[in-house]
Order: sequence, then C-alpha cells, then structure tokens
Amino acid sequence: MGDIGLGKYKSIKDYVESKLREFESRGLTMSVLFSLMFQEKDNIMYERSRGYRIETFTYGEVEDRILSRSLSLQKLLSDIPSGSVVGLSMENSLDWIENFWAILLCGFTPLLINLRLSQEMVEGAIRDSQCKAVVSDKRTYSVKTVMNSDIRYIDSRMKPDVFGEEILVMTSGTSRHVKLCAYSAQELFYQIKGSYGIIRECDLIKRHYQDRLKLLTFLPFYHAFGLVAVYIWFSFFSRTFVELKDLMPDTITGTVRRHHVTHIFAVPLFWETVYEQAMKTIRLRGEETERKFKKAMELRYKLGDSVLGELFSKLAFREVRENLFGDSIRFMITGGSSISTDAMRFFNGIGYHIADGYGMSEIGITSVELSKKPSILNACFIGKPMDGMEYRINADGELEVKGRAIARYIIEDGERRIINTGFFQTHDLAVCENGHYKILGRKDDLVIGYSGENLNPNLIEPALKLENVNEVCLIGAREGSQVVPTLVLSVNRYISAEKLEALDRAVKKKLEEMHLSSEIRKLLYVSDRLIVDDEYKLNRIRLRQQLEDNRFTEIHPIGADEGLQDELAQRIREFFAAALSLKTGDISDKADFFLDLGGSSLDYFGMISALEGEFSVKIPVEQSSSLSTVAAFHAFLSERL
Repeated sequence: MGDIGLGKYKSIKDYVESKLREFESRGLTMSVLFSLMFQEKDNIMYERSRGYRIETFTYGEVEDRILSRSLSLQKLLSDIPSGSVVGLSMENSLDWIENFWAILLCGFTPLLINLRLSQEMVEGAIRDSQCKAVVSDKRTYSVKTVMNSDIRYIDSRMKPDVFGEEILVMTSGTSRHVKLCAYSAQELFYQIKGSYGIIRECDLIKRHYQDRLKLLTFLPFYHAFGLVAVYIWFSFFSRTFVELKDLMPDTITGTVRRHHVTHIFAVPLFWETVYEQAMKTIRLRGEETERKFKKAMELRYKLGDSVLGELFSKLAFREVRENLFGDSIRFMITGGSSISTDAMRFFNGIGYHIADGYGMSEIGITSVELSKKPSILNACFIGKPMDGMEYRINADGELEVKGRAIARYIIEDGERRIINTGFFQTHDLAVCENGHYKILGRKDDLVIGYSGENLNPNLIEPALKLENVNEVCLIGAREGSQVVPTLVLSVNRYISAEKLEALDRAVKKKLEEMHLSSEIRKLLYVSDRLIVDDEYKLNRIRLRQQLEDNRFTEIHPIGADEGLQDELAQRIREFFAAALSLKTGDISDKADFFLDLGGSSLDYFGMISALEGEFSVKIPVEQSSSLSTVAAFHAFLSERL
C-alpha cells in the first residue's frame, strides 16, 4: 500500500487517528467536518471520463469551486430565511457534492431527496420537513426550485458566518411512510469513528492499487448507505471518487477497469445481476467451458478457507476477473437487503472479496462482516456492531441497535420523534452465531401460513429460485375475508408448456421437501418483473397490492395446440423480416431462409447475432442448413428458453 495523501503521517493508522482527534478537539460541527474533508488539498477527489480523456479534480480545487458556487446560491436563495430546509434533487455527480456543501455553507439544512420515490412521496417529505426551496438539475417542485444550471462560479469566495448543522435523509419508501432522519456532525463523527474499527481490524478494506484508493459512485449519495459508507467515510480520509456515467453493465465494468477502481459498495440487486450475466456469458461459451468453470468452483470450495484456496482463486479465475472488473478491486460490500449465497460464493470464489453489511436510514451503517473466511462471508453474516454501537436480539427475535451514531431524531407524518436515547427497534429478524450477526428478514414481511405458523419469505424464496425462475416472492394476499399465502414466480415469457409443467412439478416437490405444501396454497406464474423501475429490492407492499388488484400478467405457455401463432414465433418472424427486408406476413413457418426467401450468408449471420442478443443463447452457425426456417428456430429456442 502506498502512502499517497497521508501528509506527514507514515501509516493509515496514524493518519486516521490524527484526523479523528482533530475533529473531536476542534468541535463536532459541520464547519469543522468541511475543513477536515478538504484538508489534503493536493489529493485527487474526483475522476470522470470525458471521451478518451480522464478528468480529475483535487480536494483543493473542489473546495474552491464550492466556495465560489456558495456565493451564487446565497444570492439565489436570498429570500429564504437562514436555518431553513433546502432540498437537493440530483443524481451522483461533482455538482451534487458541491451543492450539498453550498447549501450548508449558506446556513441551510439539506434535505437529500430520494429520486427513486414518486413525486407524490417527495412532495409529502417536502411538506413534513417544511422545506422552503429545492436545488435541482431536472425536476421542479411545489416550492421554489433553483436549477443547477443557474448556479454560477463567480470570482469571489464565500466566507461563511453561519453554517447549517443538520442533514435530513429520506428512507427508501418500501414501507408505507417516508421518514426523514436527521443527522448532525456529532452523529457523523461517530459513524466515521466506527469505520476506523473496520480499518483497524480488516486490512483488506484499506488496501490501495498503484498507490490509489478509488470508490465507484454507484450508490446514490442521497441514501444513507451511499452518504455514509461511501461519501462521508472516504472523503473524510481524502480518497478518490470515480463517477459512473450510467448503470449499463458495460459502462460499469468499463469504468472500473479504466479508472482502476478499488472499492465497490452496492445493493444485492447489482451483485445478483452481475453474477447472472457472468454465468450467462460462461454458458454461451459452450458446455465444455461451463463444465470446467463449475469443476474449478467445486475444487475451490473443497480447499475451504485455506491460503491454498485463496491462491487457487487468484490463479484459476484470472480470466473471469479480467472480463468483469479486472484485478484492481480490493473490497466489495453488499447491503440494503438479502443476497443469495450463490452470488456471494461466485465473487468470493473467483478471487474477489465481498462482504455483507448492515444499516438503516435511521441508524446509519452499523456493521460489516470483517472475516476473511469465505465460509463466513458466503453465509451472509453482517459481522459485529462497529465501535460505539451495541446490538441485542429481543424476545421476538428482532434486532435492536443502540449507539451515538443513530440519527438524533426522525420526522414522520410531520411529527418529530427522538430515537437515539435508547435501543432502536429495527423490526429486522436476526440471529447471532459466535458473535457474528445475521439478518433473517423483516418481521413485517412474515406471512401467516394456513396452520397459523409464521412463514419467513427471506428463508423460503432463495430455495425456490430454481432453473427458469427469474424472481420469486411470497405474499400474503387478501382474497375476500381470507389472506392467502401466494407464491409469485416470474418466468420467461417464451417458456414452453413442457418447461413450465416441469417447473411447476419442481416447485411443488421443493415445497413438499420444505413441509410447506399445506401452508402455501397458491402458485402464480407471471411474466412481469417483480423488481421494477428504480427499485433495488422487492417492494412487498406494491406487489401485494398488484396481486390483490389482479394486475399481474399470468403466463400463457407455448403449447402444441397453439401452432406457431405464439409470441415467440412472431418475434422470430420479425428477425427474419428485418434481416431480409420483408414483411412478417410474407414469411411462412417452413419457408427456407436461403432457398425460399433469398437470404445470403451475411444476412443469416447478422440475424443469428441479433437472435443471440435477444434470447441470450448460443446458436450454432454450423447448423445453418437445419436451422433455416421459423419452425426450426421455434423448436430450437423453445427447447433452450
């Protein structure tokens, strides 16, 4: 590890301890936090790609931009009383960071607007917080809205005589109400101090690559996870943030490799998507490649937690890592909801290090698993509480948290409530094994089975993520006067009748093995996505309402009686038509691509590439003589989808 950006200190330990002492001695205020965050003027704070060029900004440059921007914002908000709440409505960017501090420097309290929520929910939060204005780059609101493009960099620099002292963070909105959680510099100090325990106990998290430590700005800064675990923790210690232009898979992997990102913190949906895409790529390379990969993974876990196992991962899966994020990655964290053991085993197995963490908007980040052992990491433990935090499990099996890093109060439905004076009830079900805690799910998500037993969806759903199942959710849906435990399974809309019937048998067999056949009374196969739009985990309240309103698209399998009038056949005709510049009505099921329709080899290979992209299957071009009609492709794809 290099010592870049540590000033006069020779080690991370000395550097961190010094900054924490200075924060405490000078006073736990936002003003002091600001000055300490921008203390190392020459360190690179922000990197972003601009075409073929990488643009960088030092902490000193960004501080100067903030002080310049603050004067402009102060003039634009001159009619807003000092101490008022001012919203910030932007995705992650350098502008977000600058506006965040500019709002504080102008003496206001930033309300970090969660852009994943509906306009209606945000407007409710604006009312509850008595927000007077919003700084935005796109949306407009019911209160005064200052557009980011109107905030200028001017020659003079702000010399703040007042400084905002709180931040309001919105909850994710997966419950019925959006809460606003207030944090002052004091709570943020203890969040930072807690992170020092991670650095002290786990050397992996502080490792640099080519003398740099860089975080990908994947998690939104307006959410507690992104604000604390990414921005606050790492900007206090003057590390570098790498801008993520969009959330396309190629953009993410390309950005990580190009900028040599070392740390990625993300929600389970991200890791599950990357894992599934990686496995799909391996399958497309052929059965032999897939067989070798599975065999290597089996050997990796036979080697257990040994040093030999770690060495095997580094050597055996080098190509897999290179095709994902490269070898600059030093530490990855997942948090926010449950993640599958398959995804954890994949990343830890191929030579990365991914750990599960825990936190909430109301309590900040309170733990992360610090063990280096894959057996513990893959079991999805969240570790032990950080310094200054205390966990306990009550008689109902719920995790309760106490500590000085908890939000000082919350605002719910316009009412302010102090929450940091005792144990905070999280409503998350948990167990503790050898000092390591594990989250089992939300108490609110429990479904009452027909025998009266509580069914925990987070324990049941992973076991039913079978082949051909994209997503699964157990819901207690009301039908008349009864609540019926219903299993909703999202499957491919092109699934064949045979595969759907086989899946139905497999699901019922699994439920029988789990002694749940008499508890779960209804199975529903749908083509809808269960996690939609900007959601990053199952929104069970929305899904329950969708089920009760009969708004799911129940799957209609492709059957022999339907001939070739199904959706799959129509889609194949569209690809034929596009490749041959014909109308779909001119293409019969048994018309040969070459002999009857006049297609060339170039046309055929182009169509094959498009079909592979659409259906994520490998089509053997050497079989062009037998795969040359709509009917033949229909049979081929029906078998594989």
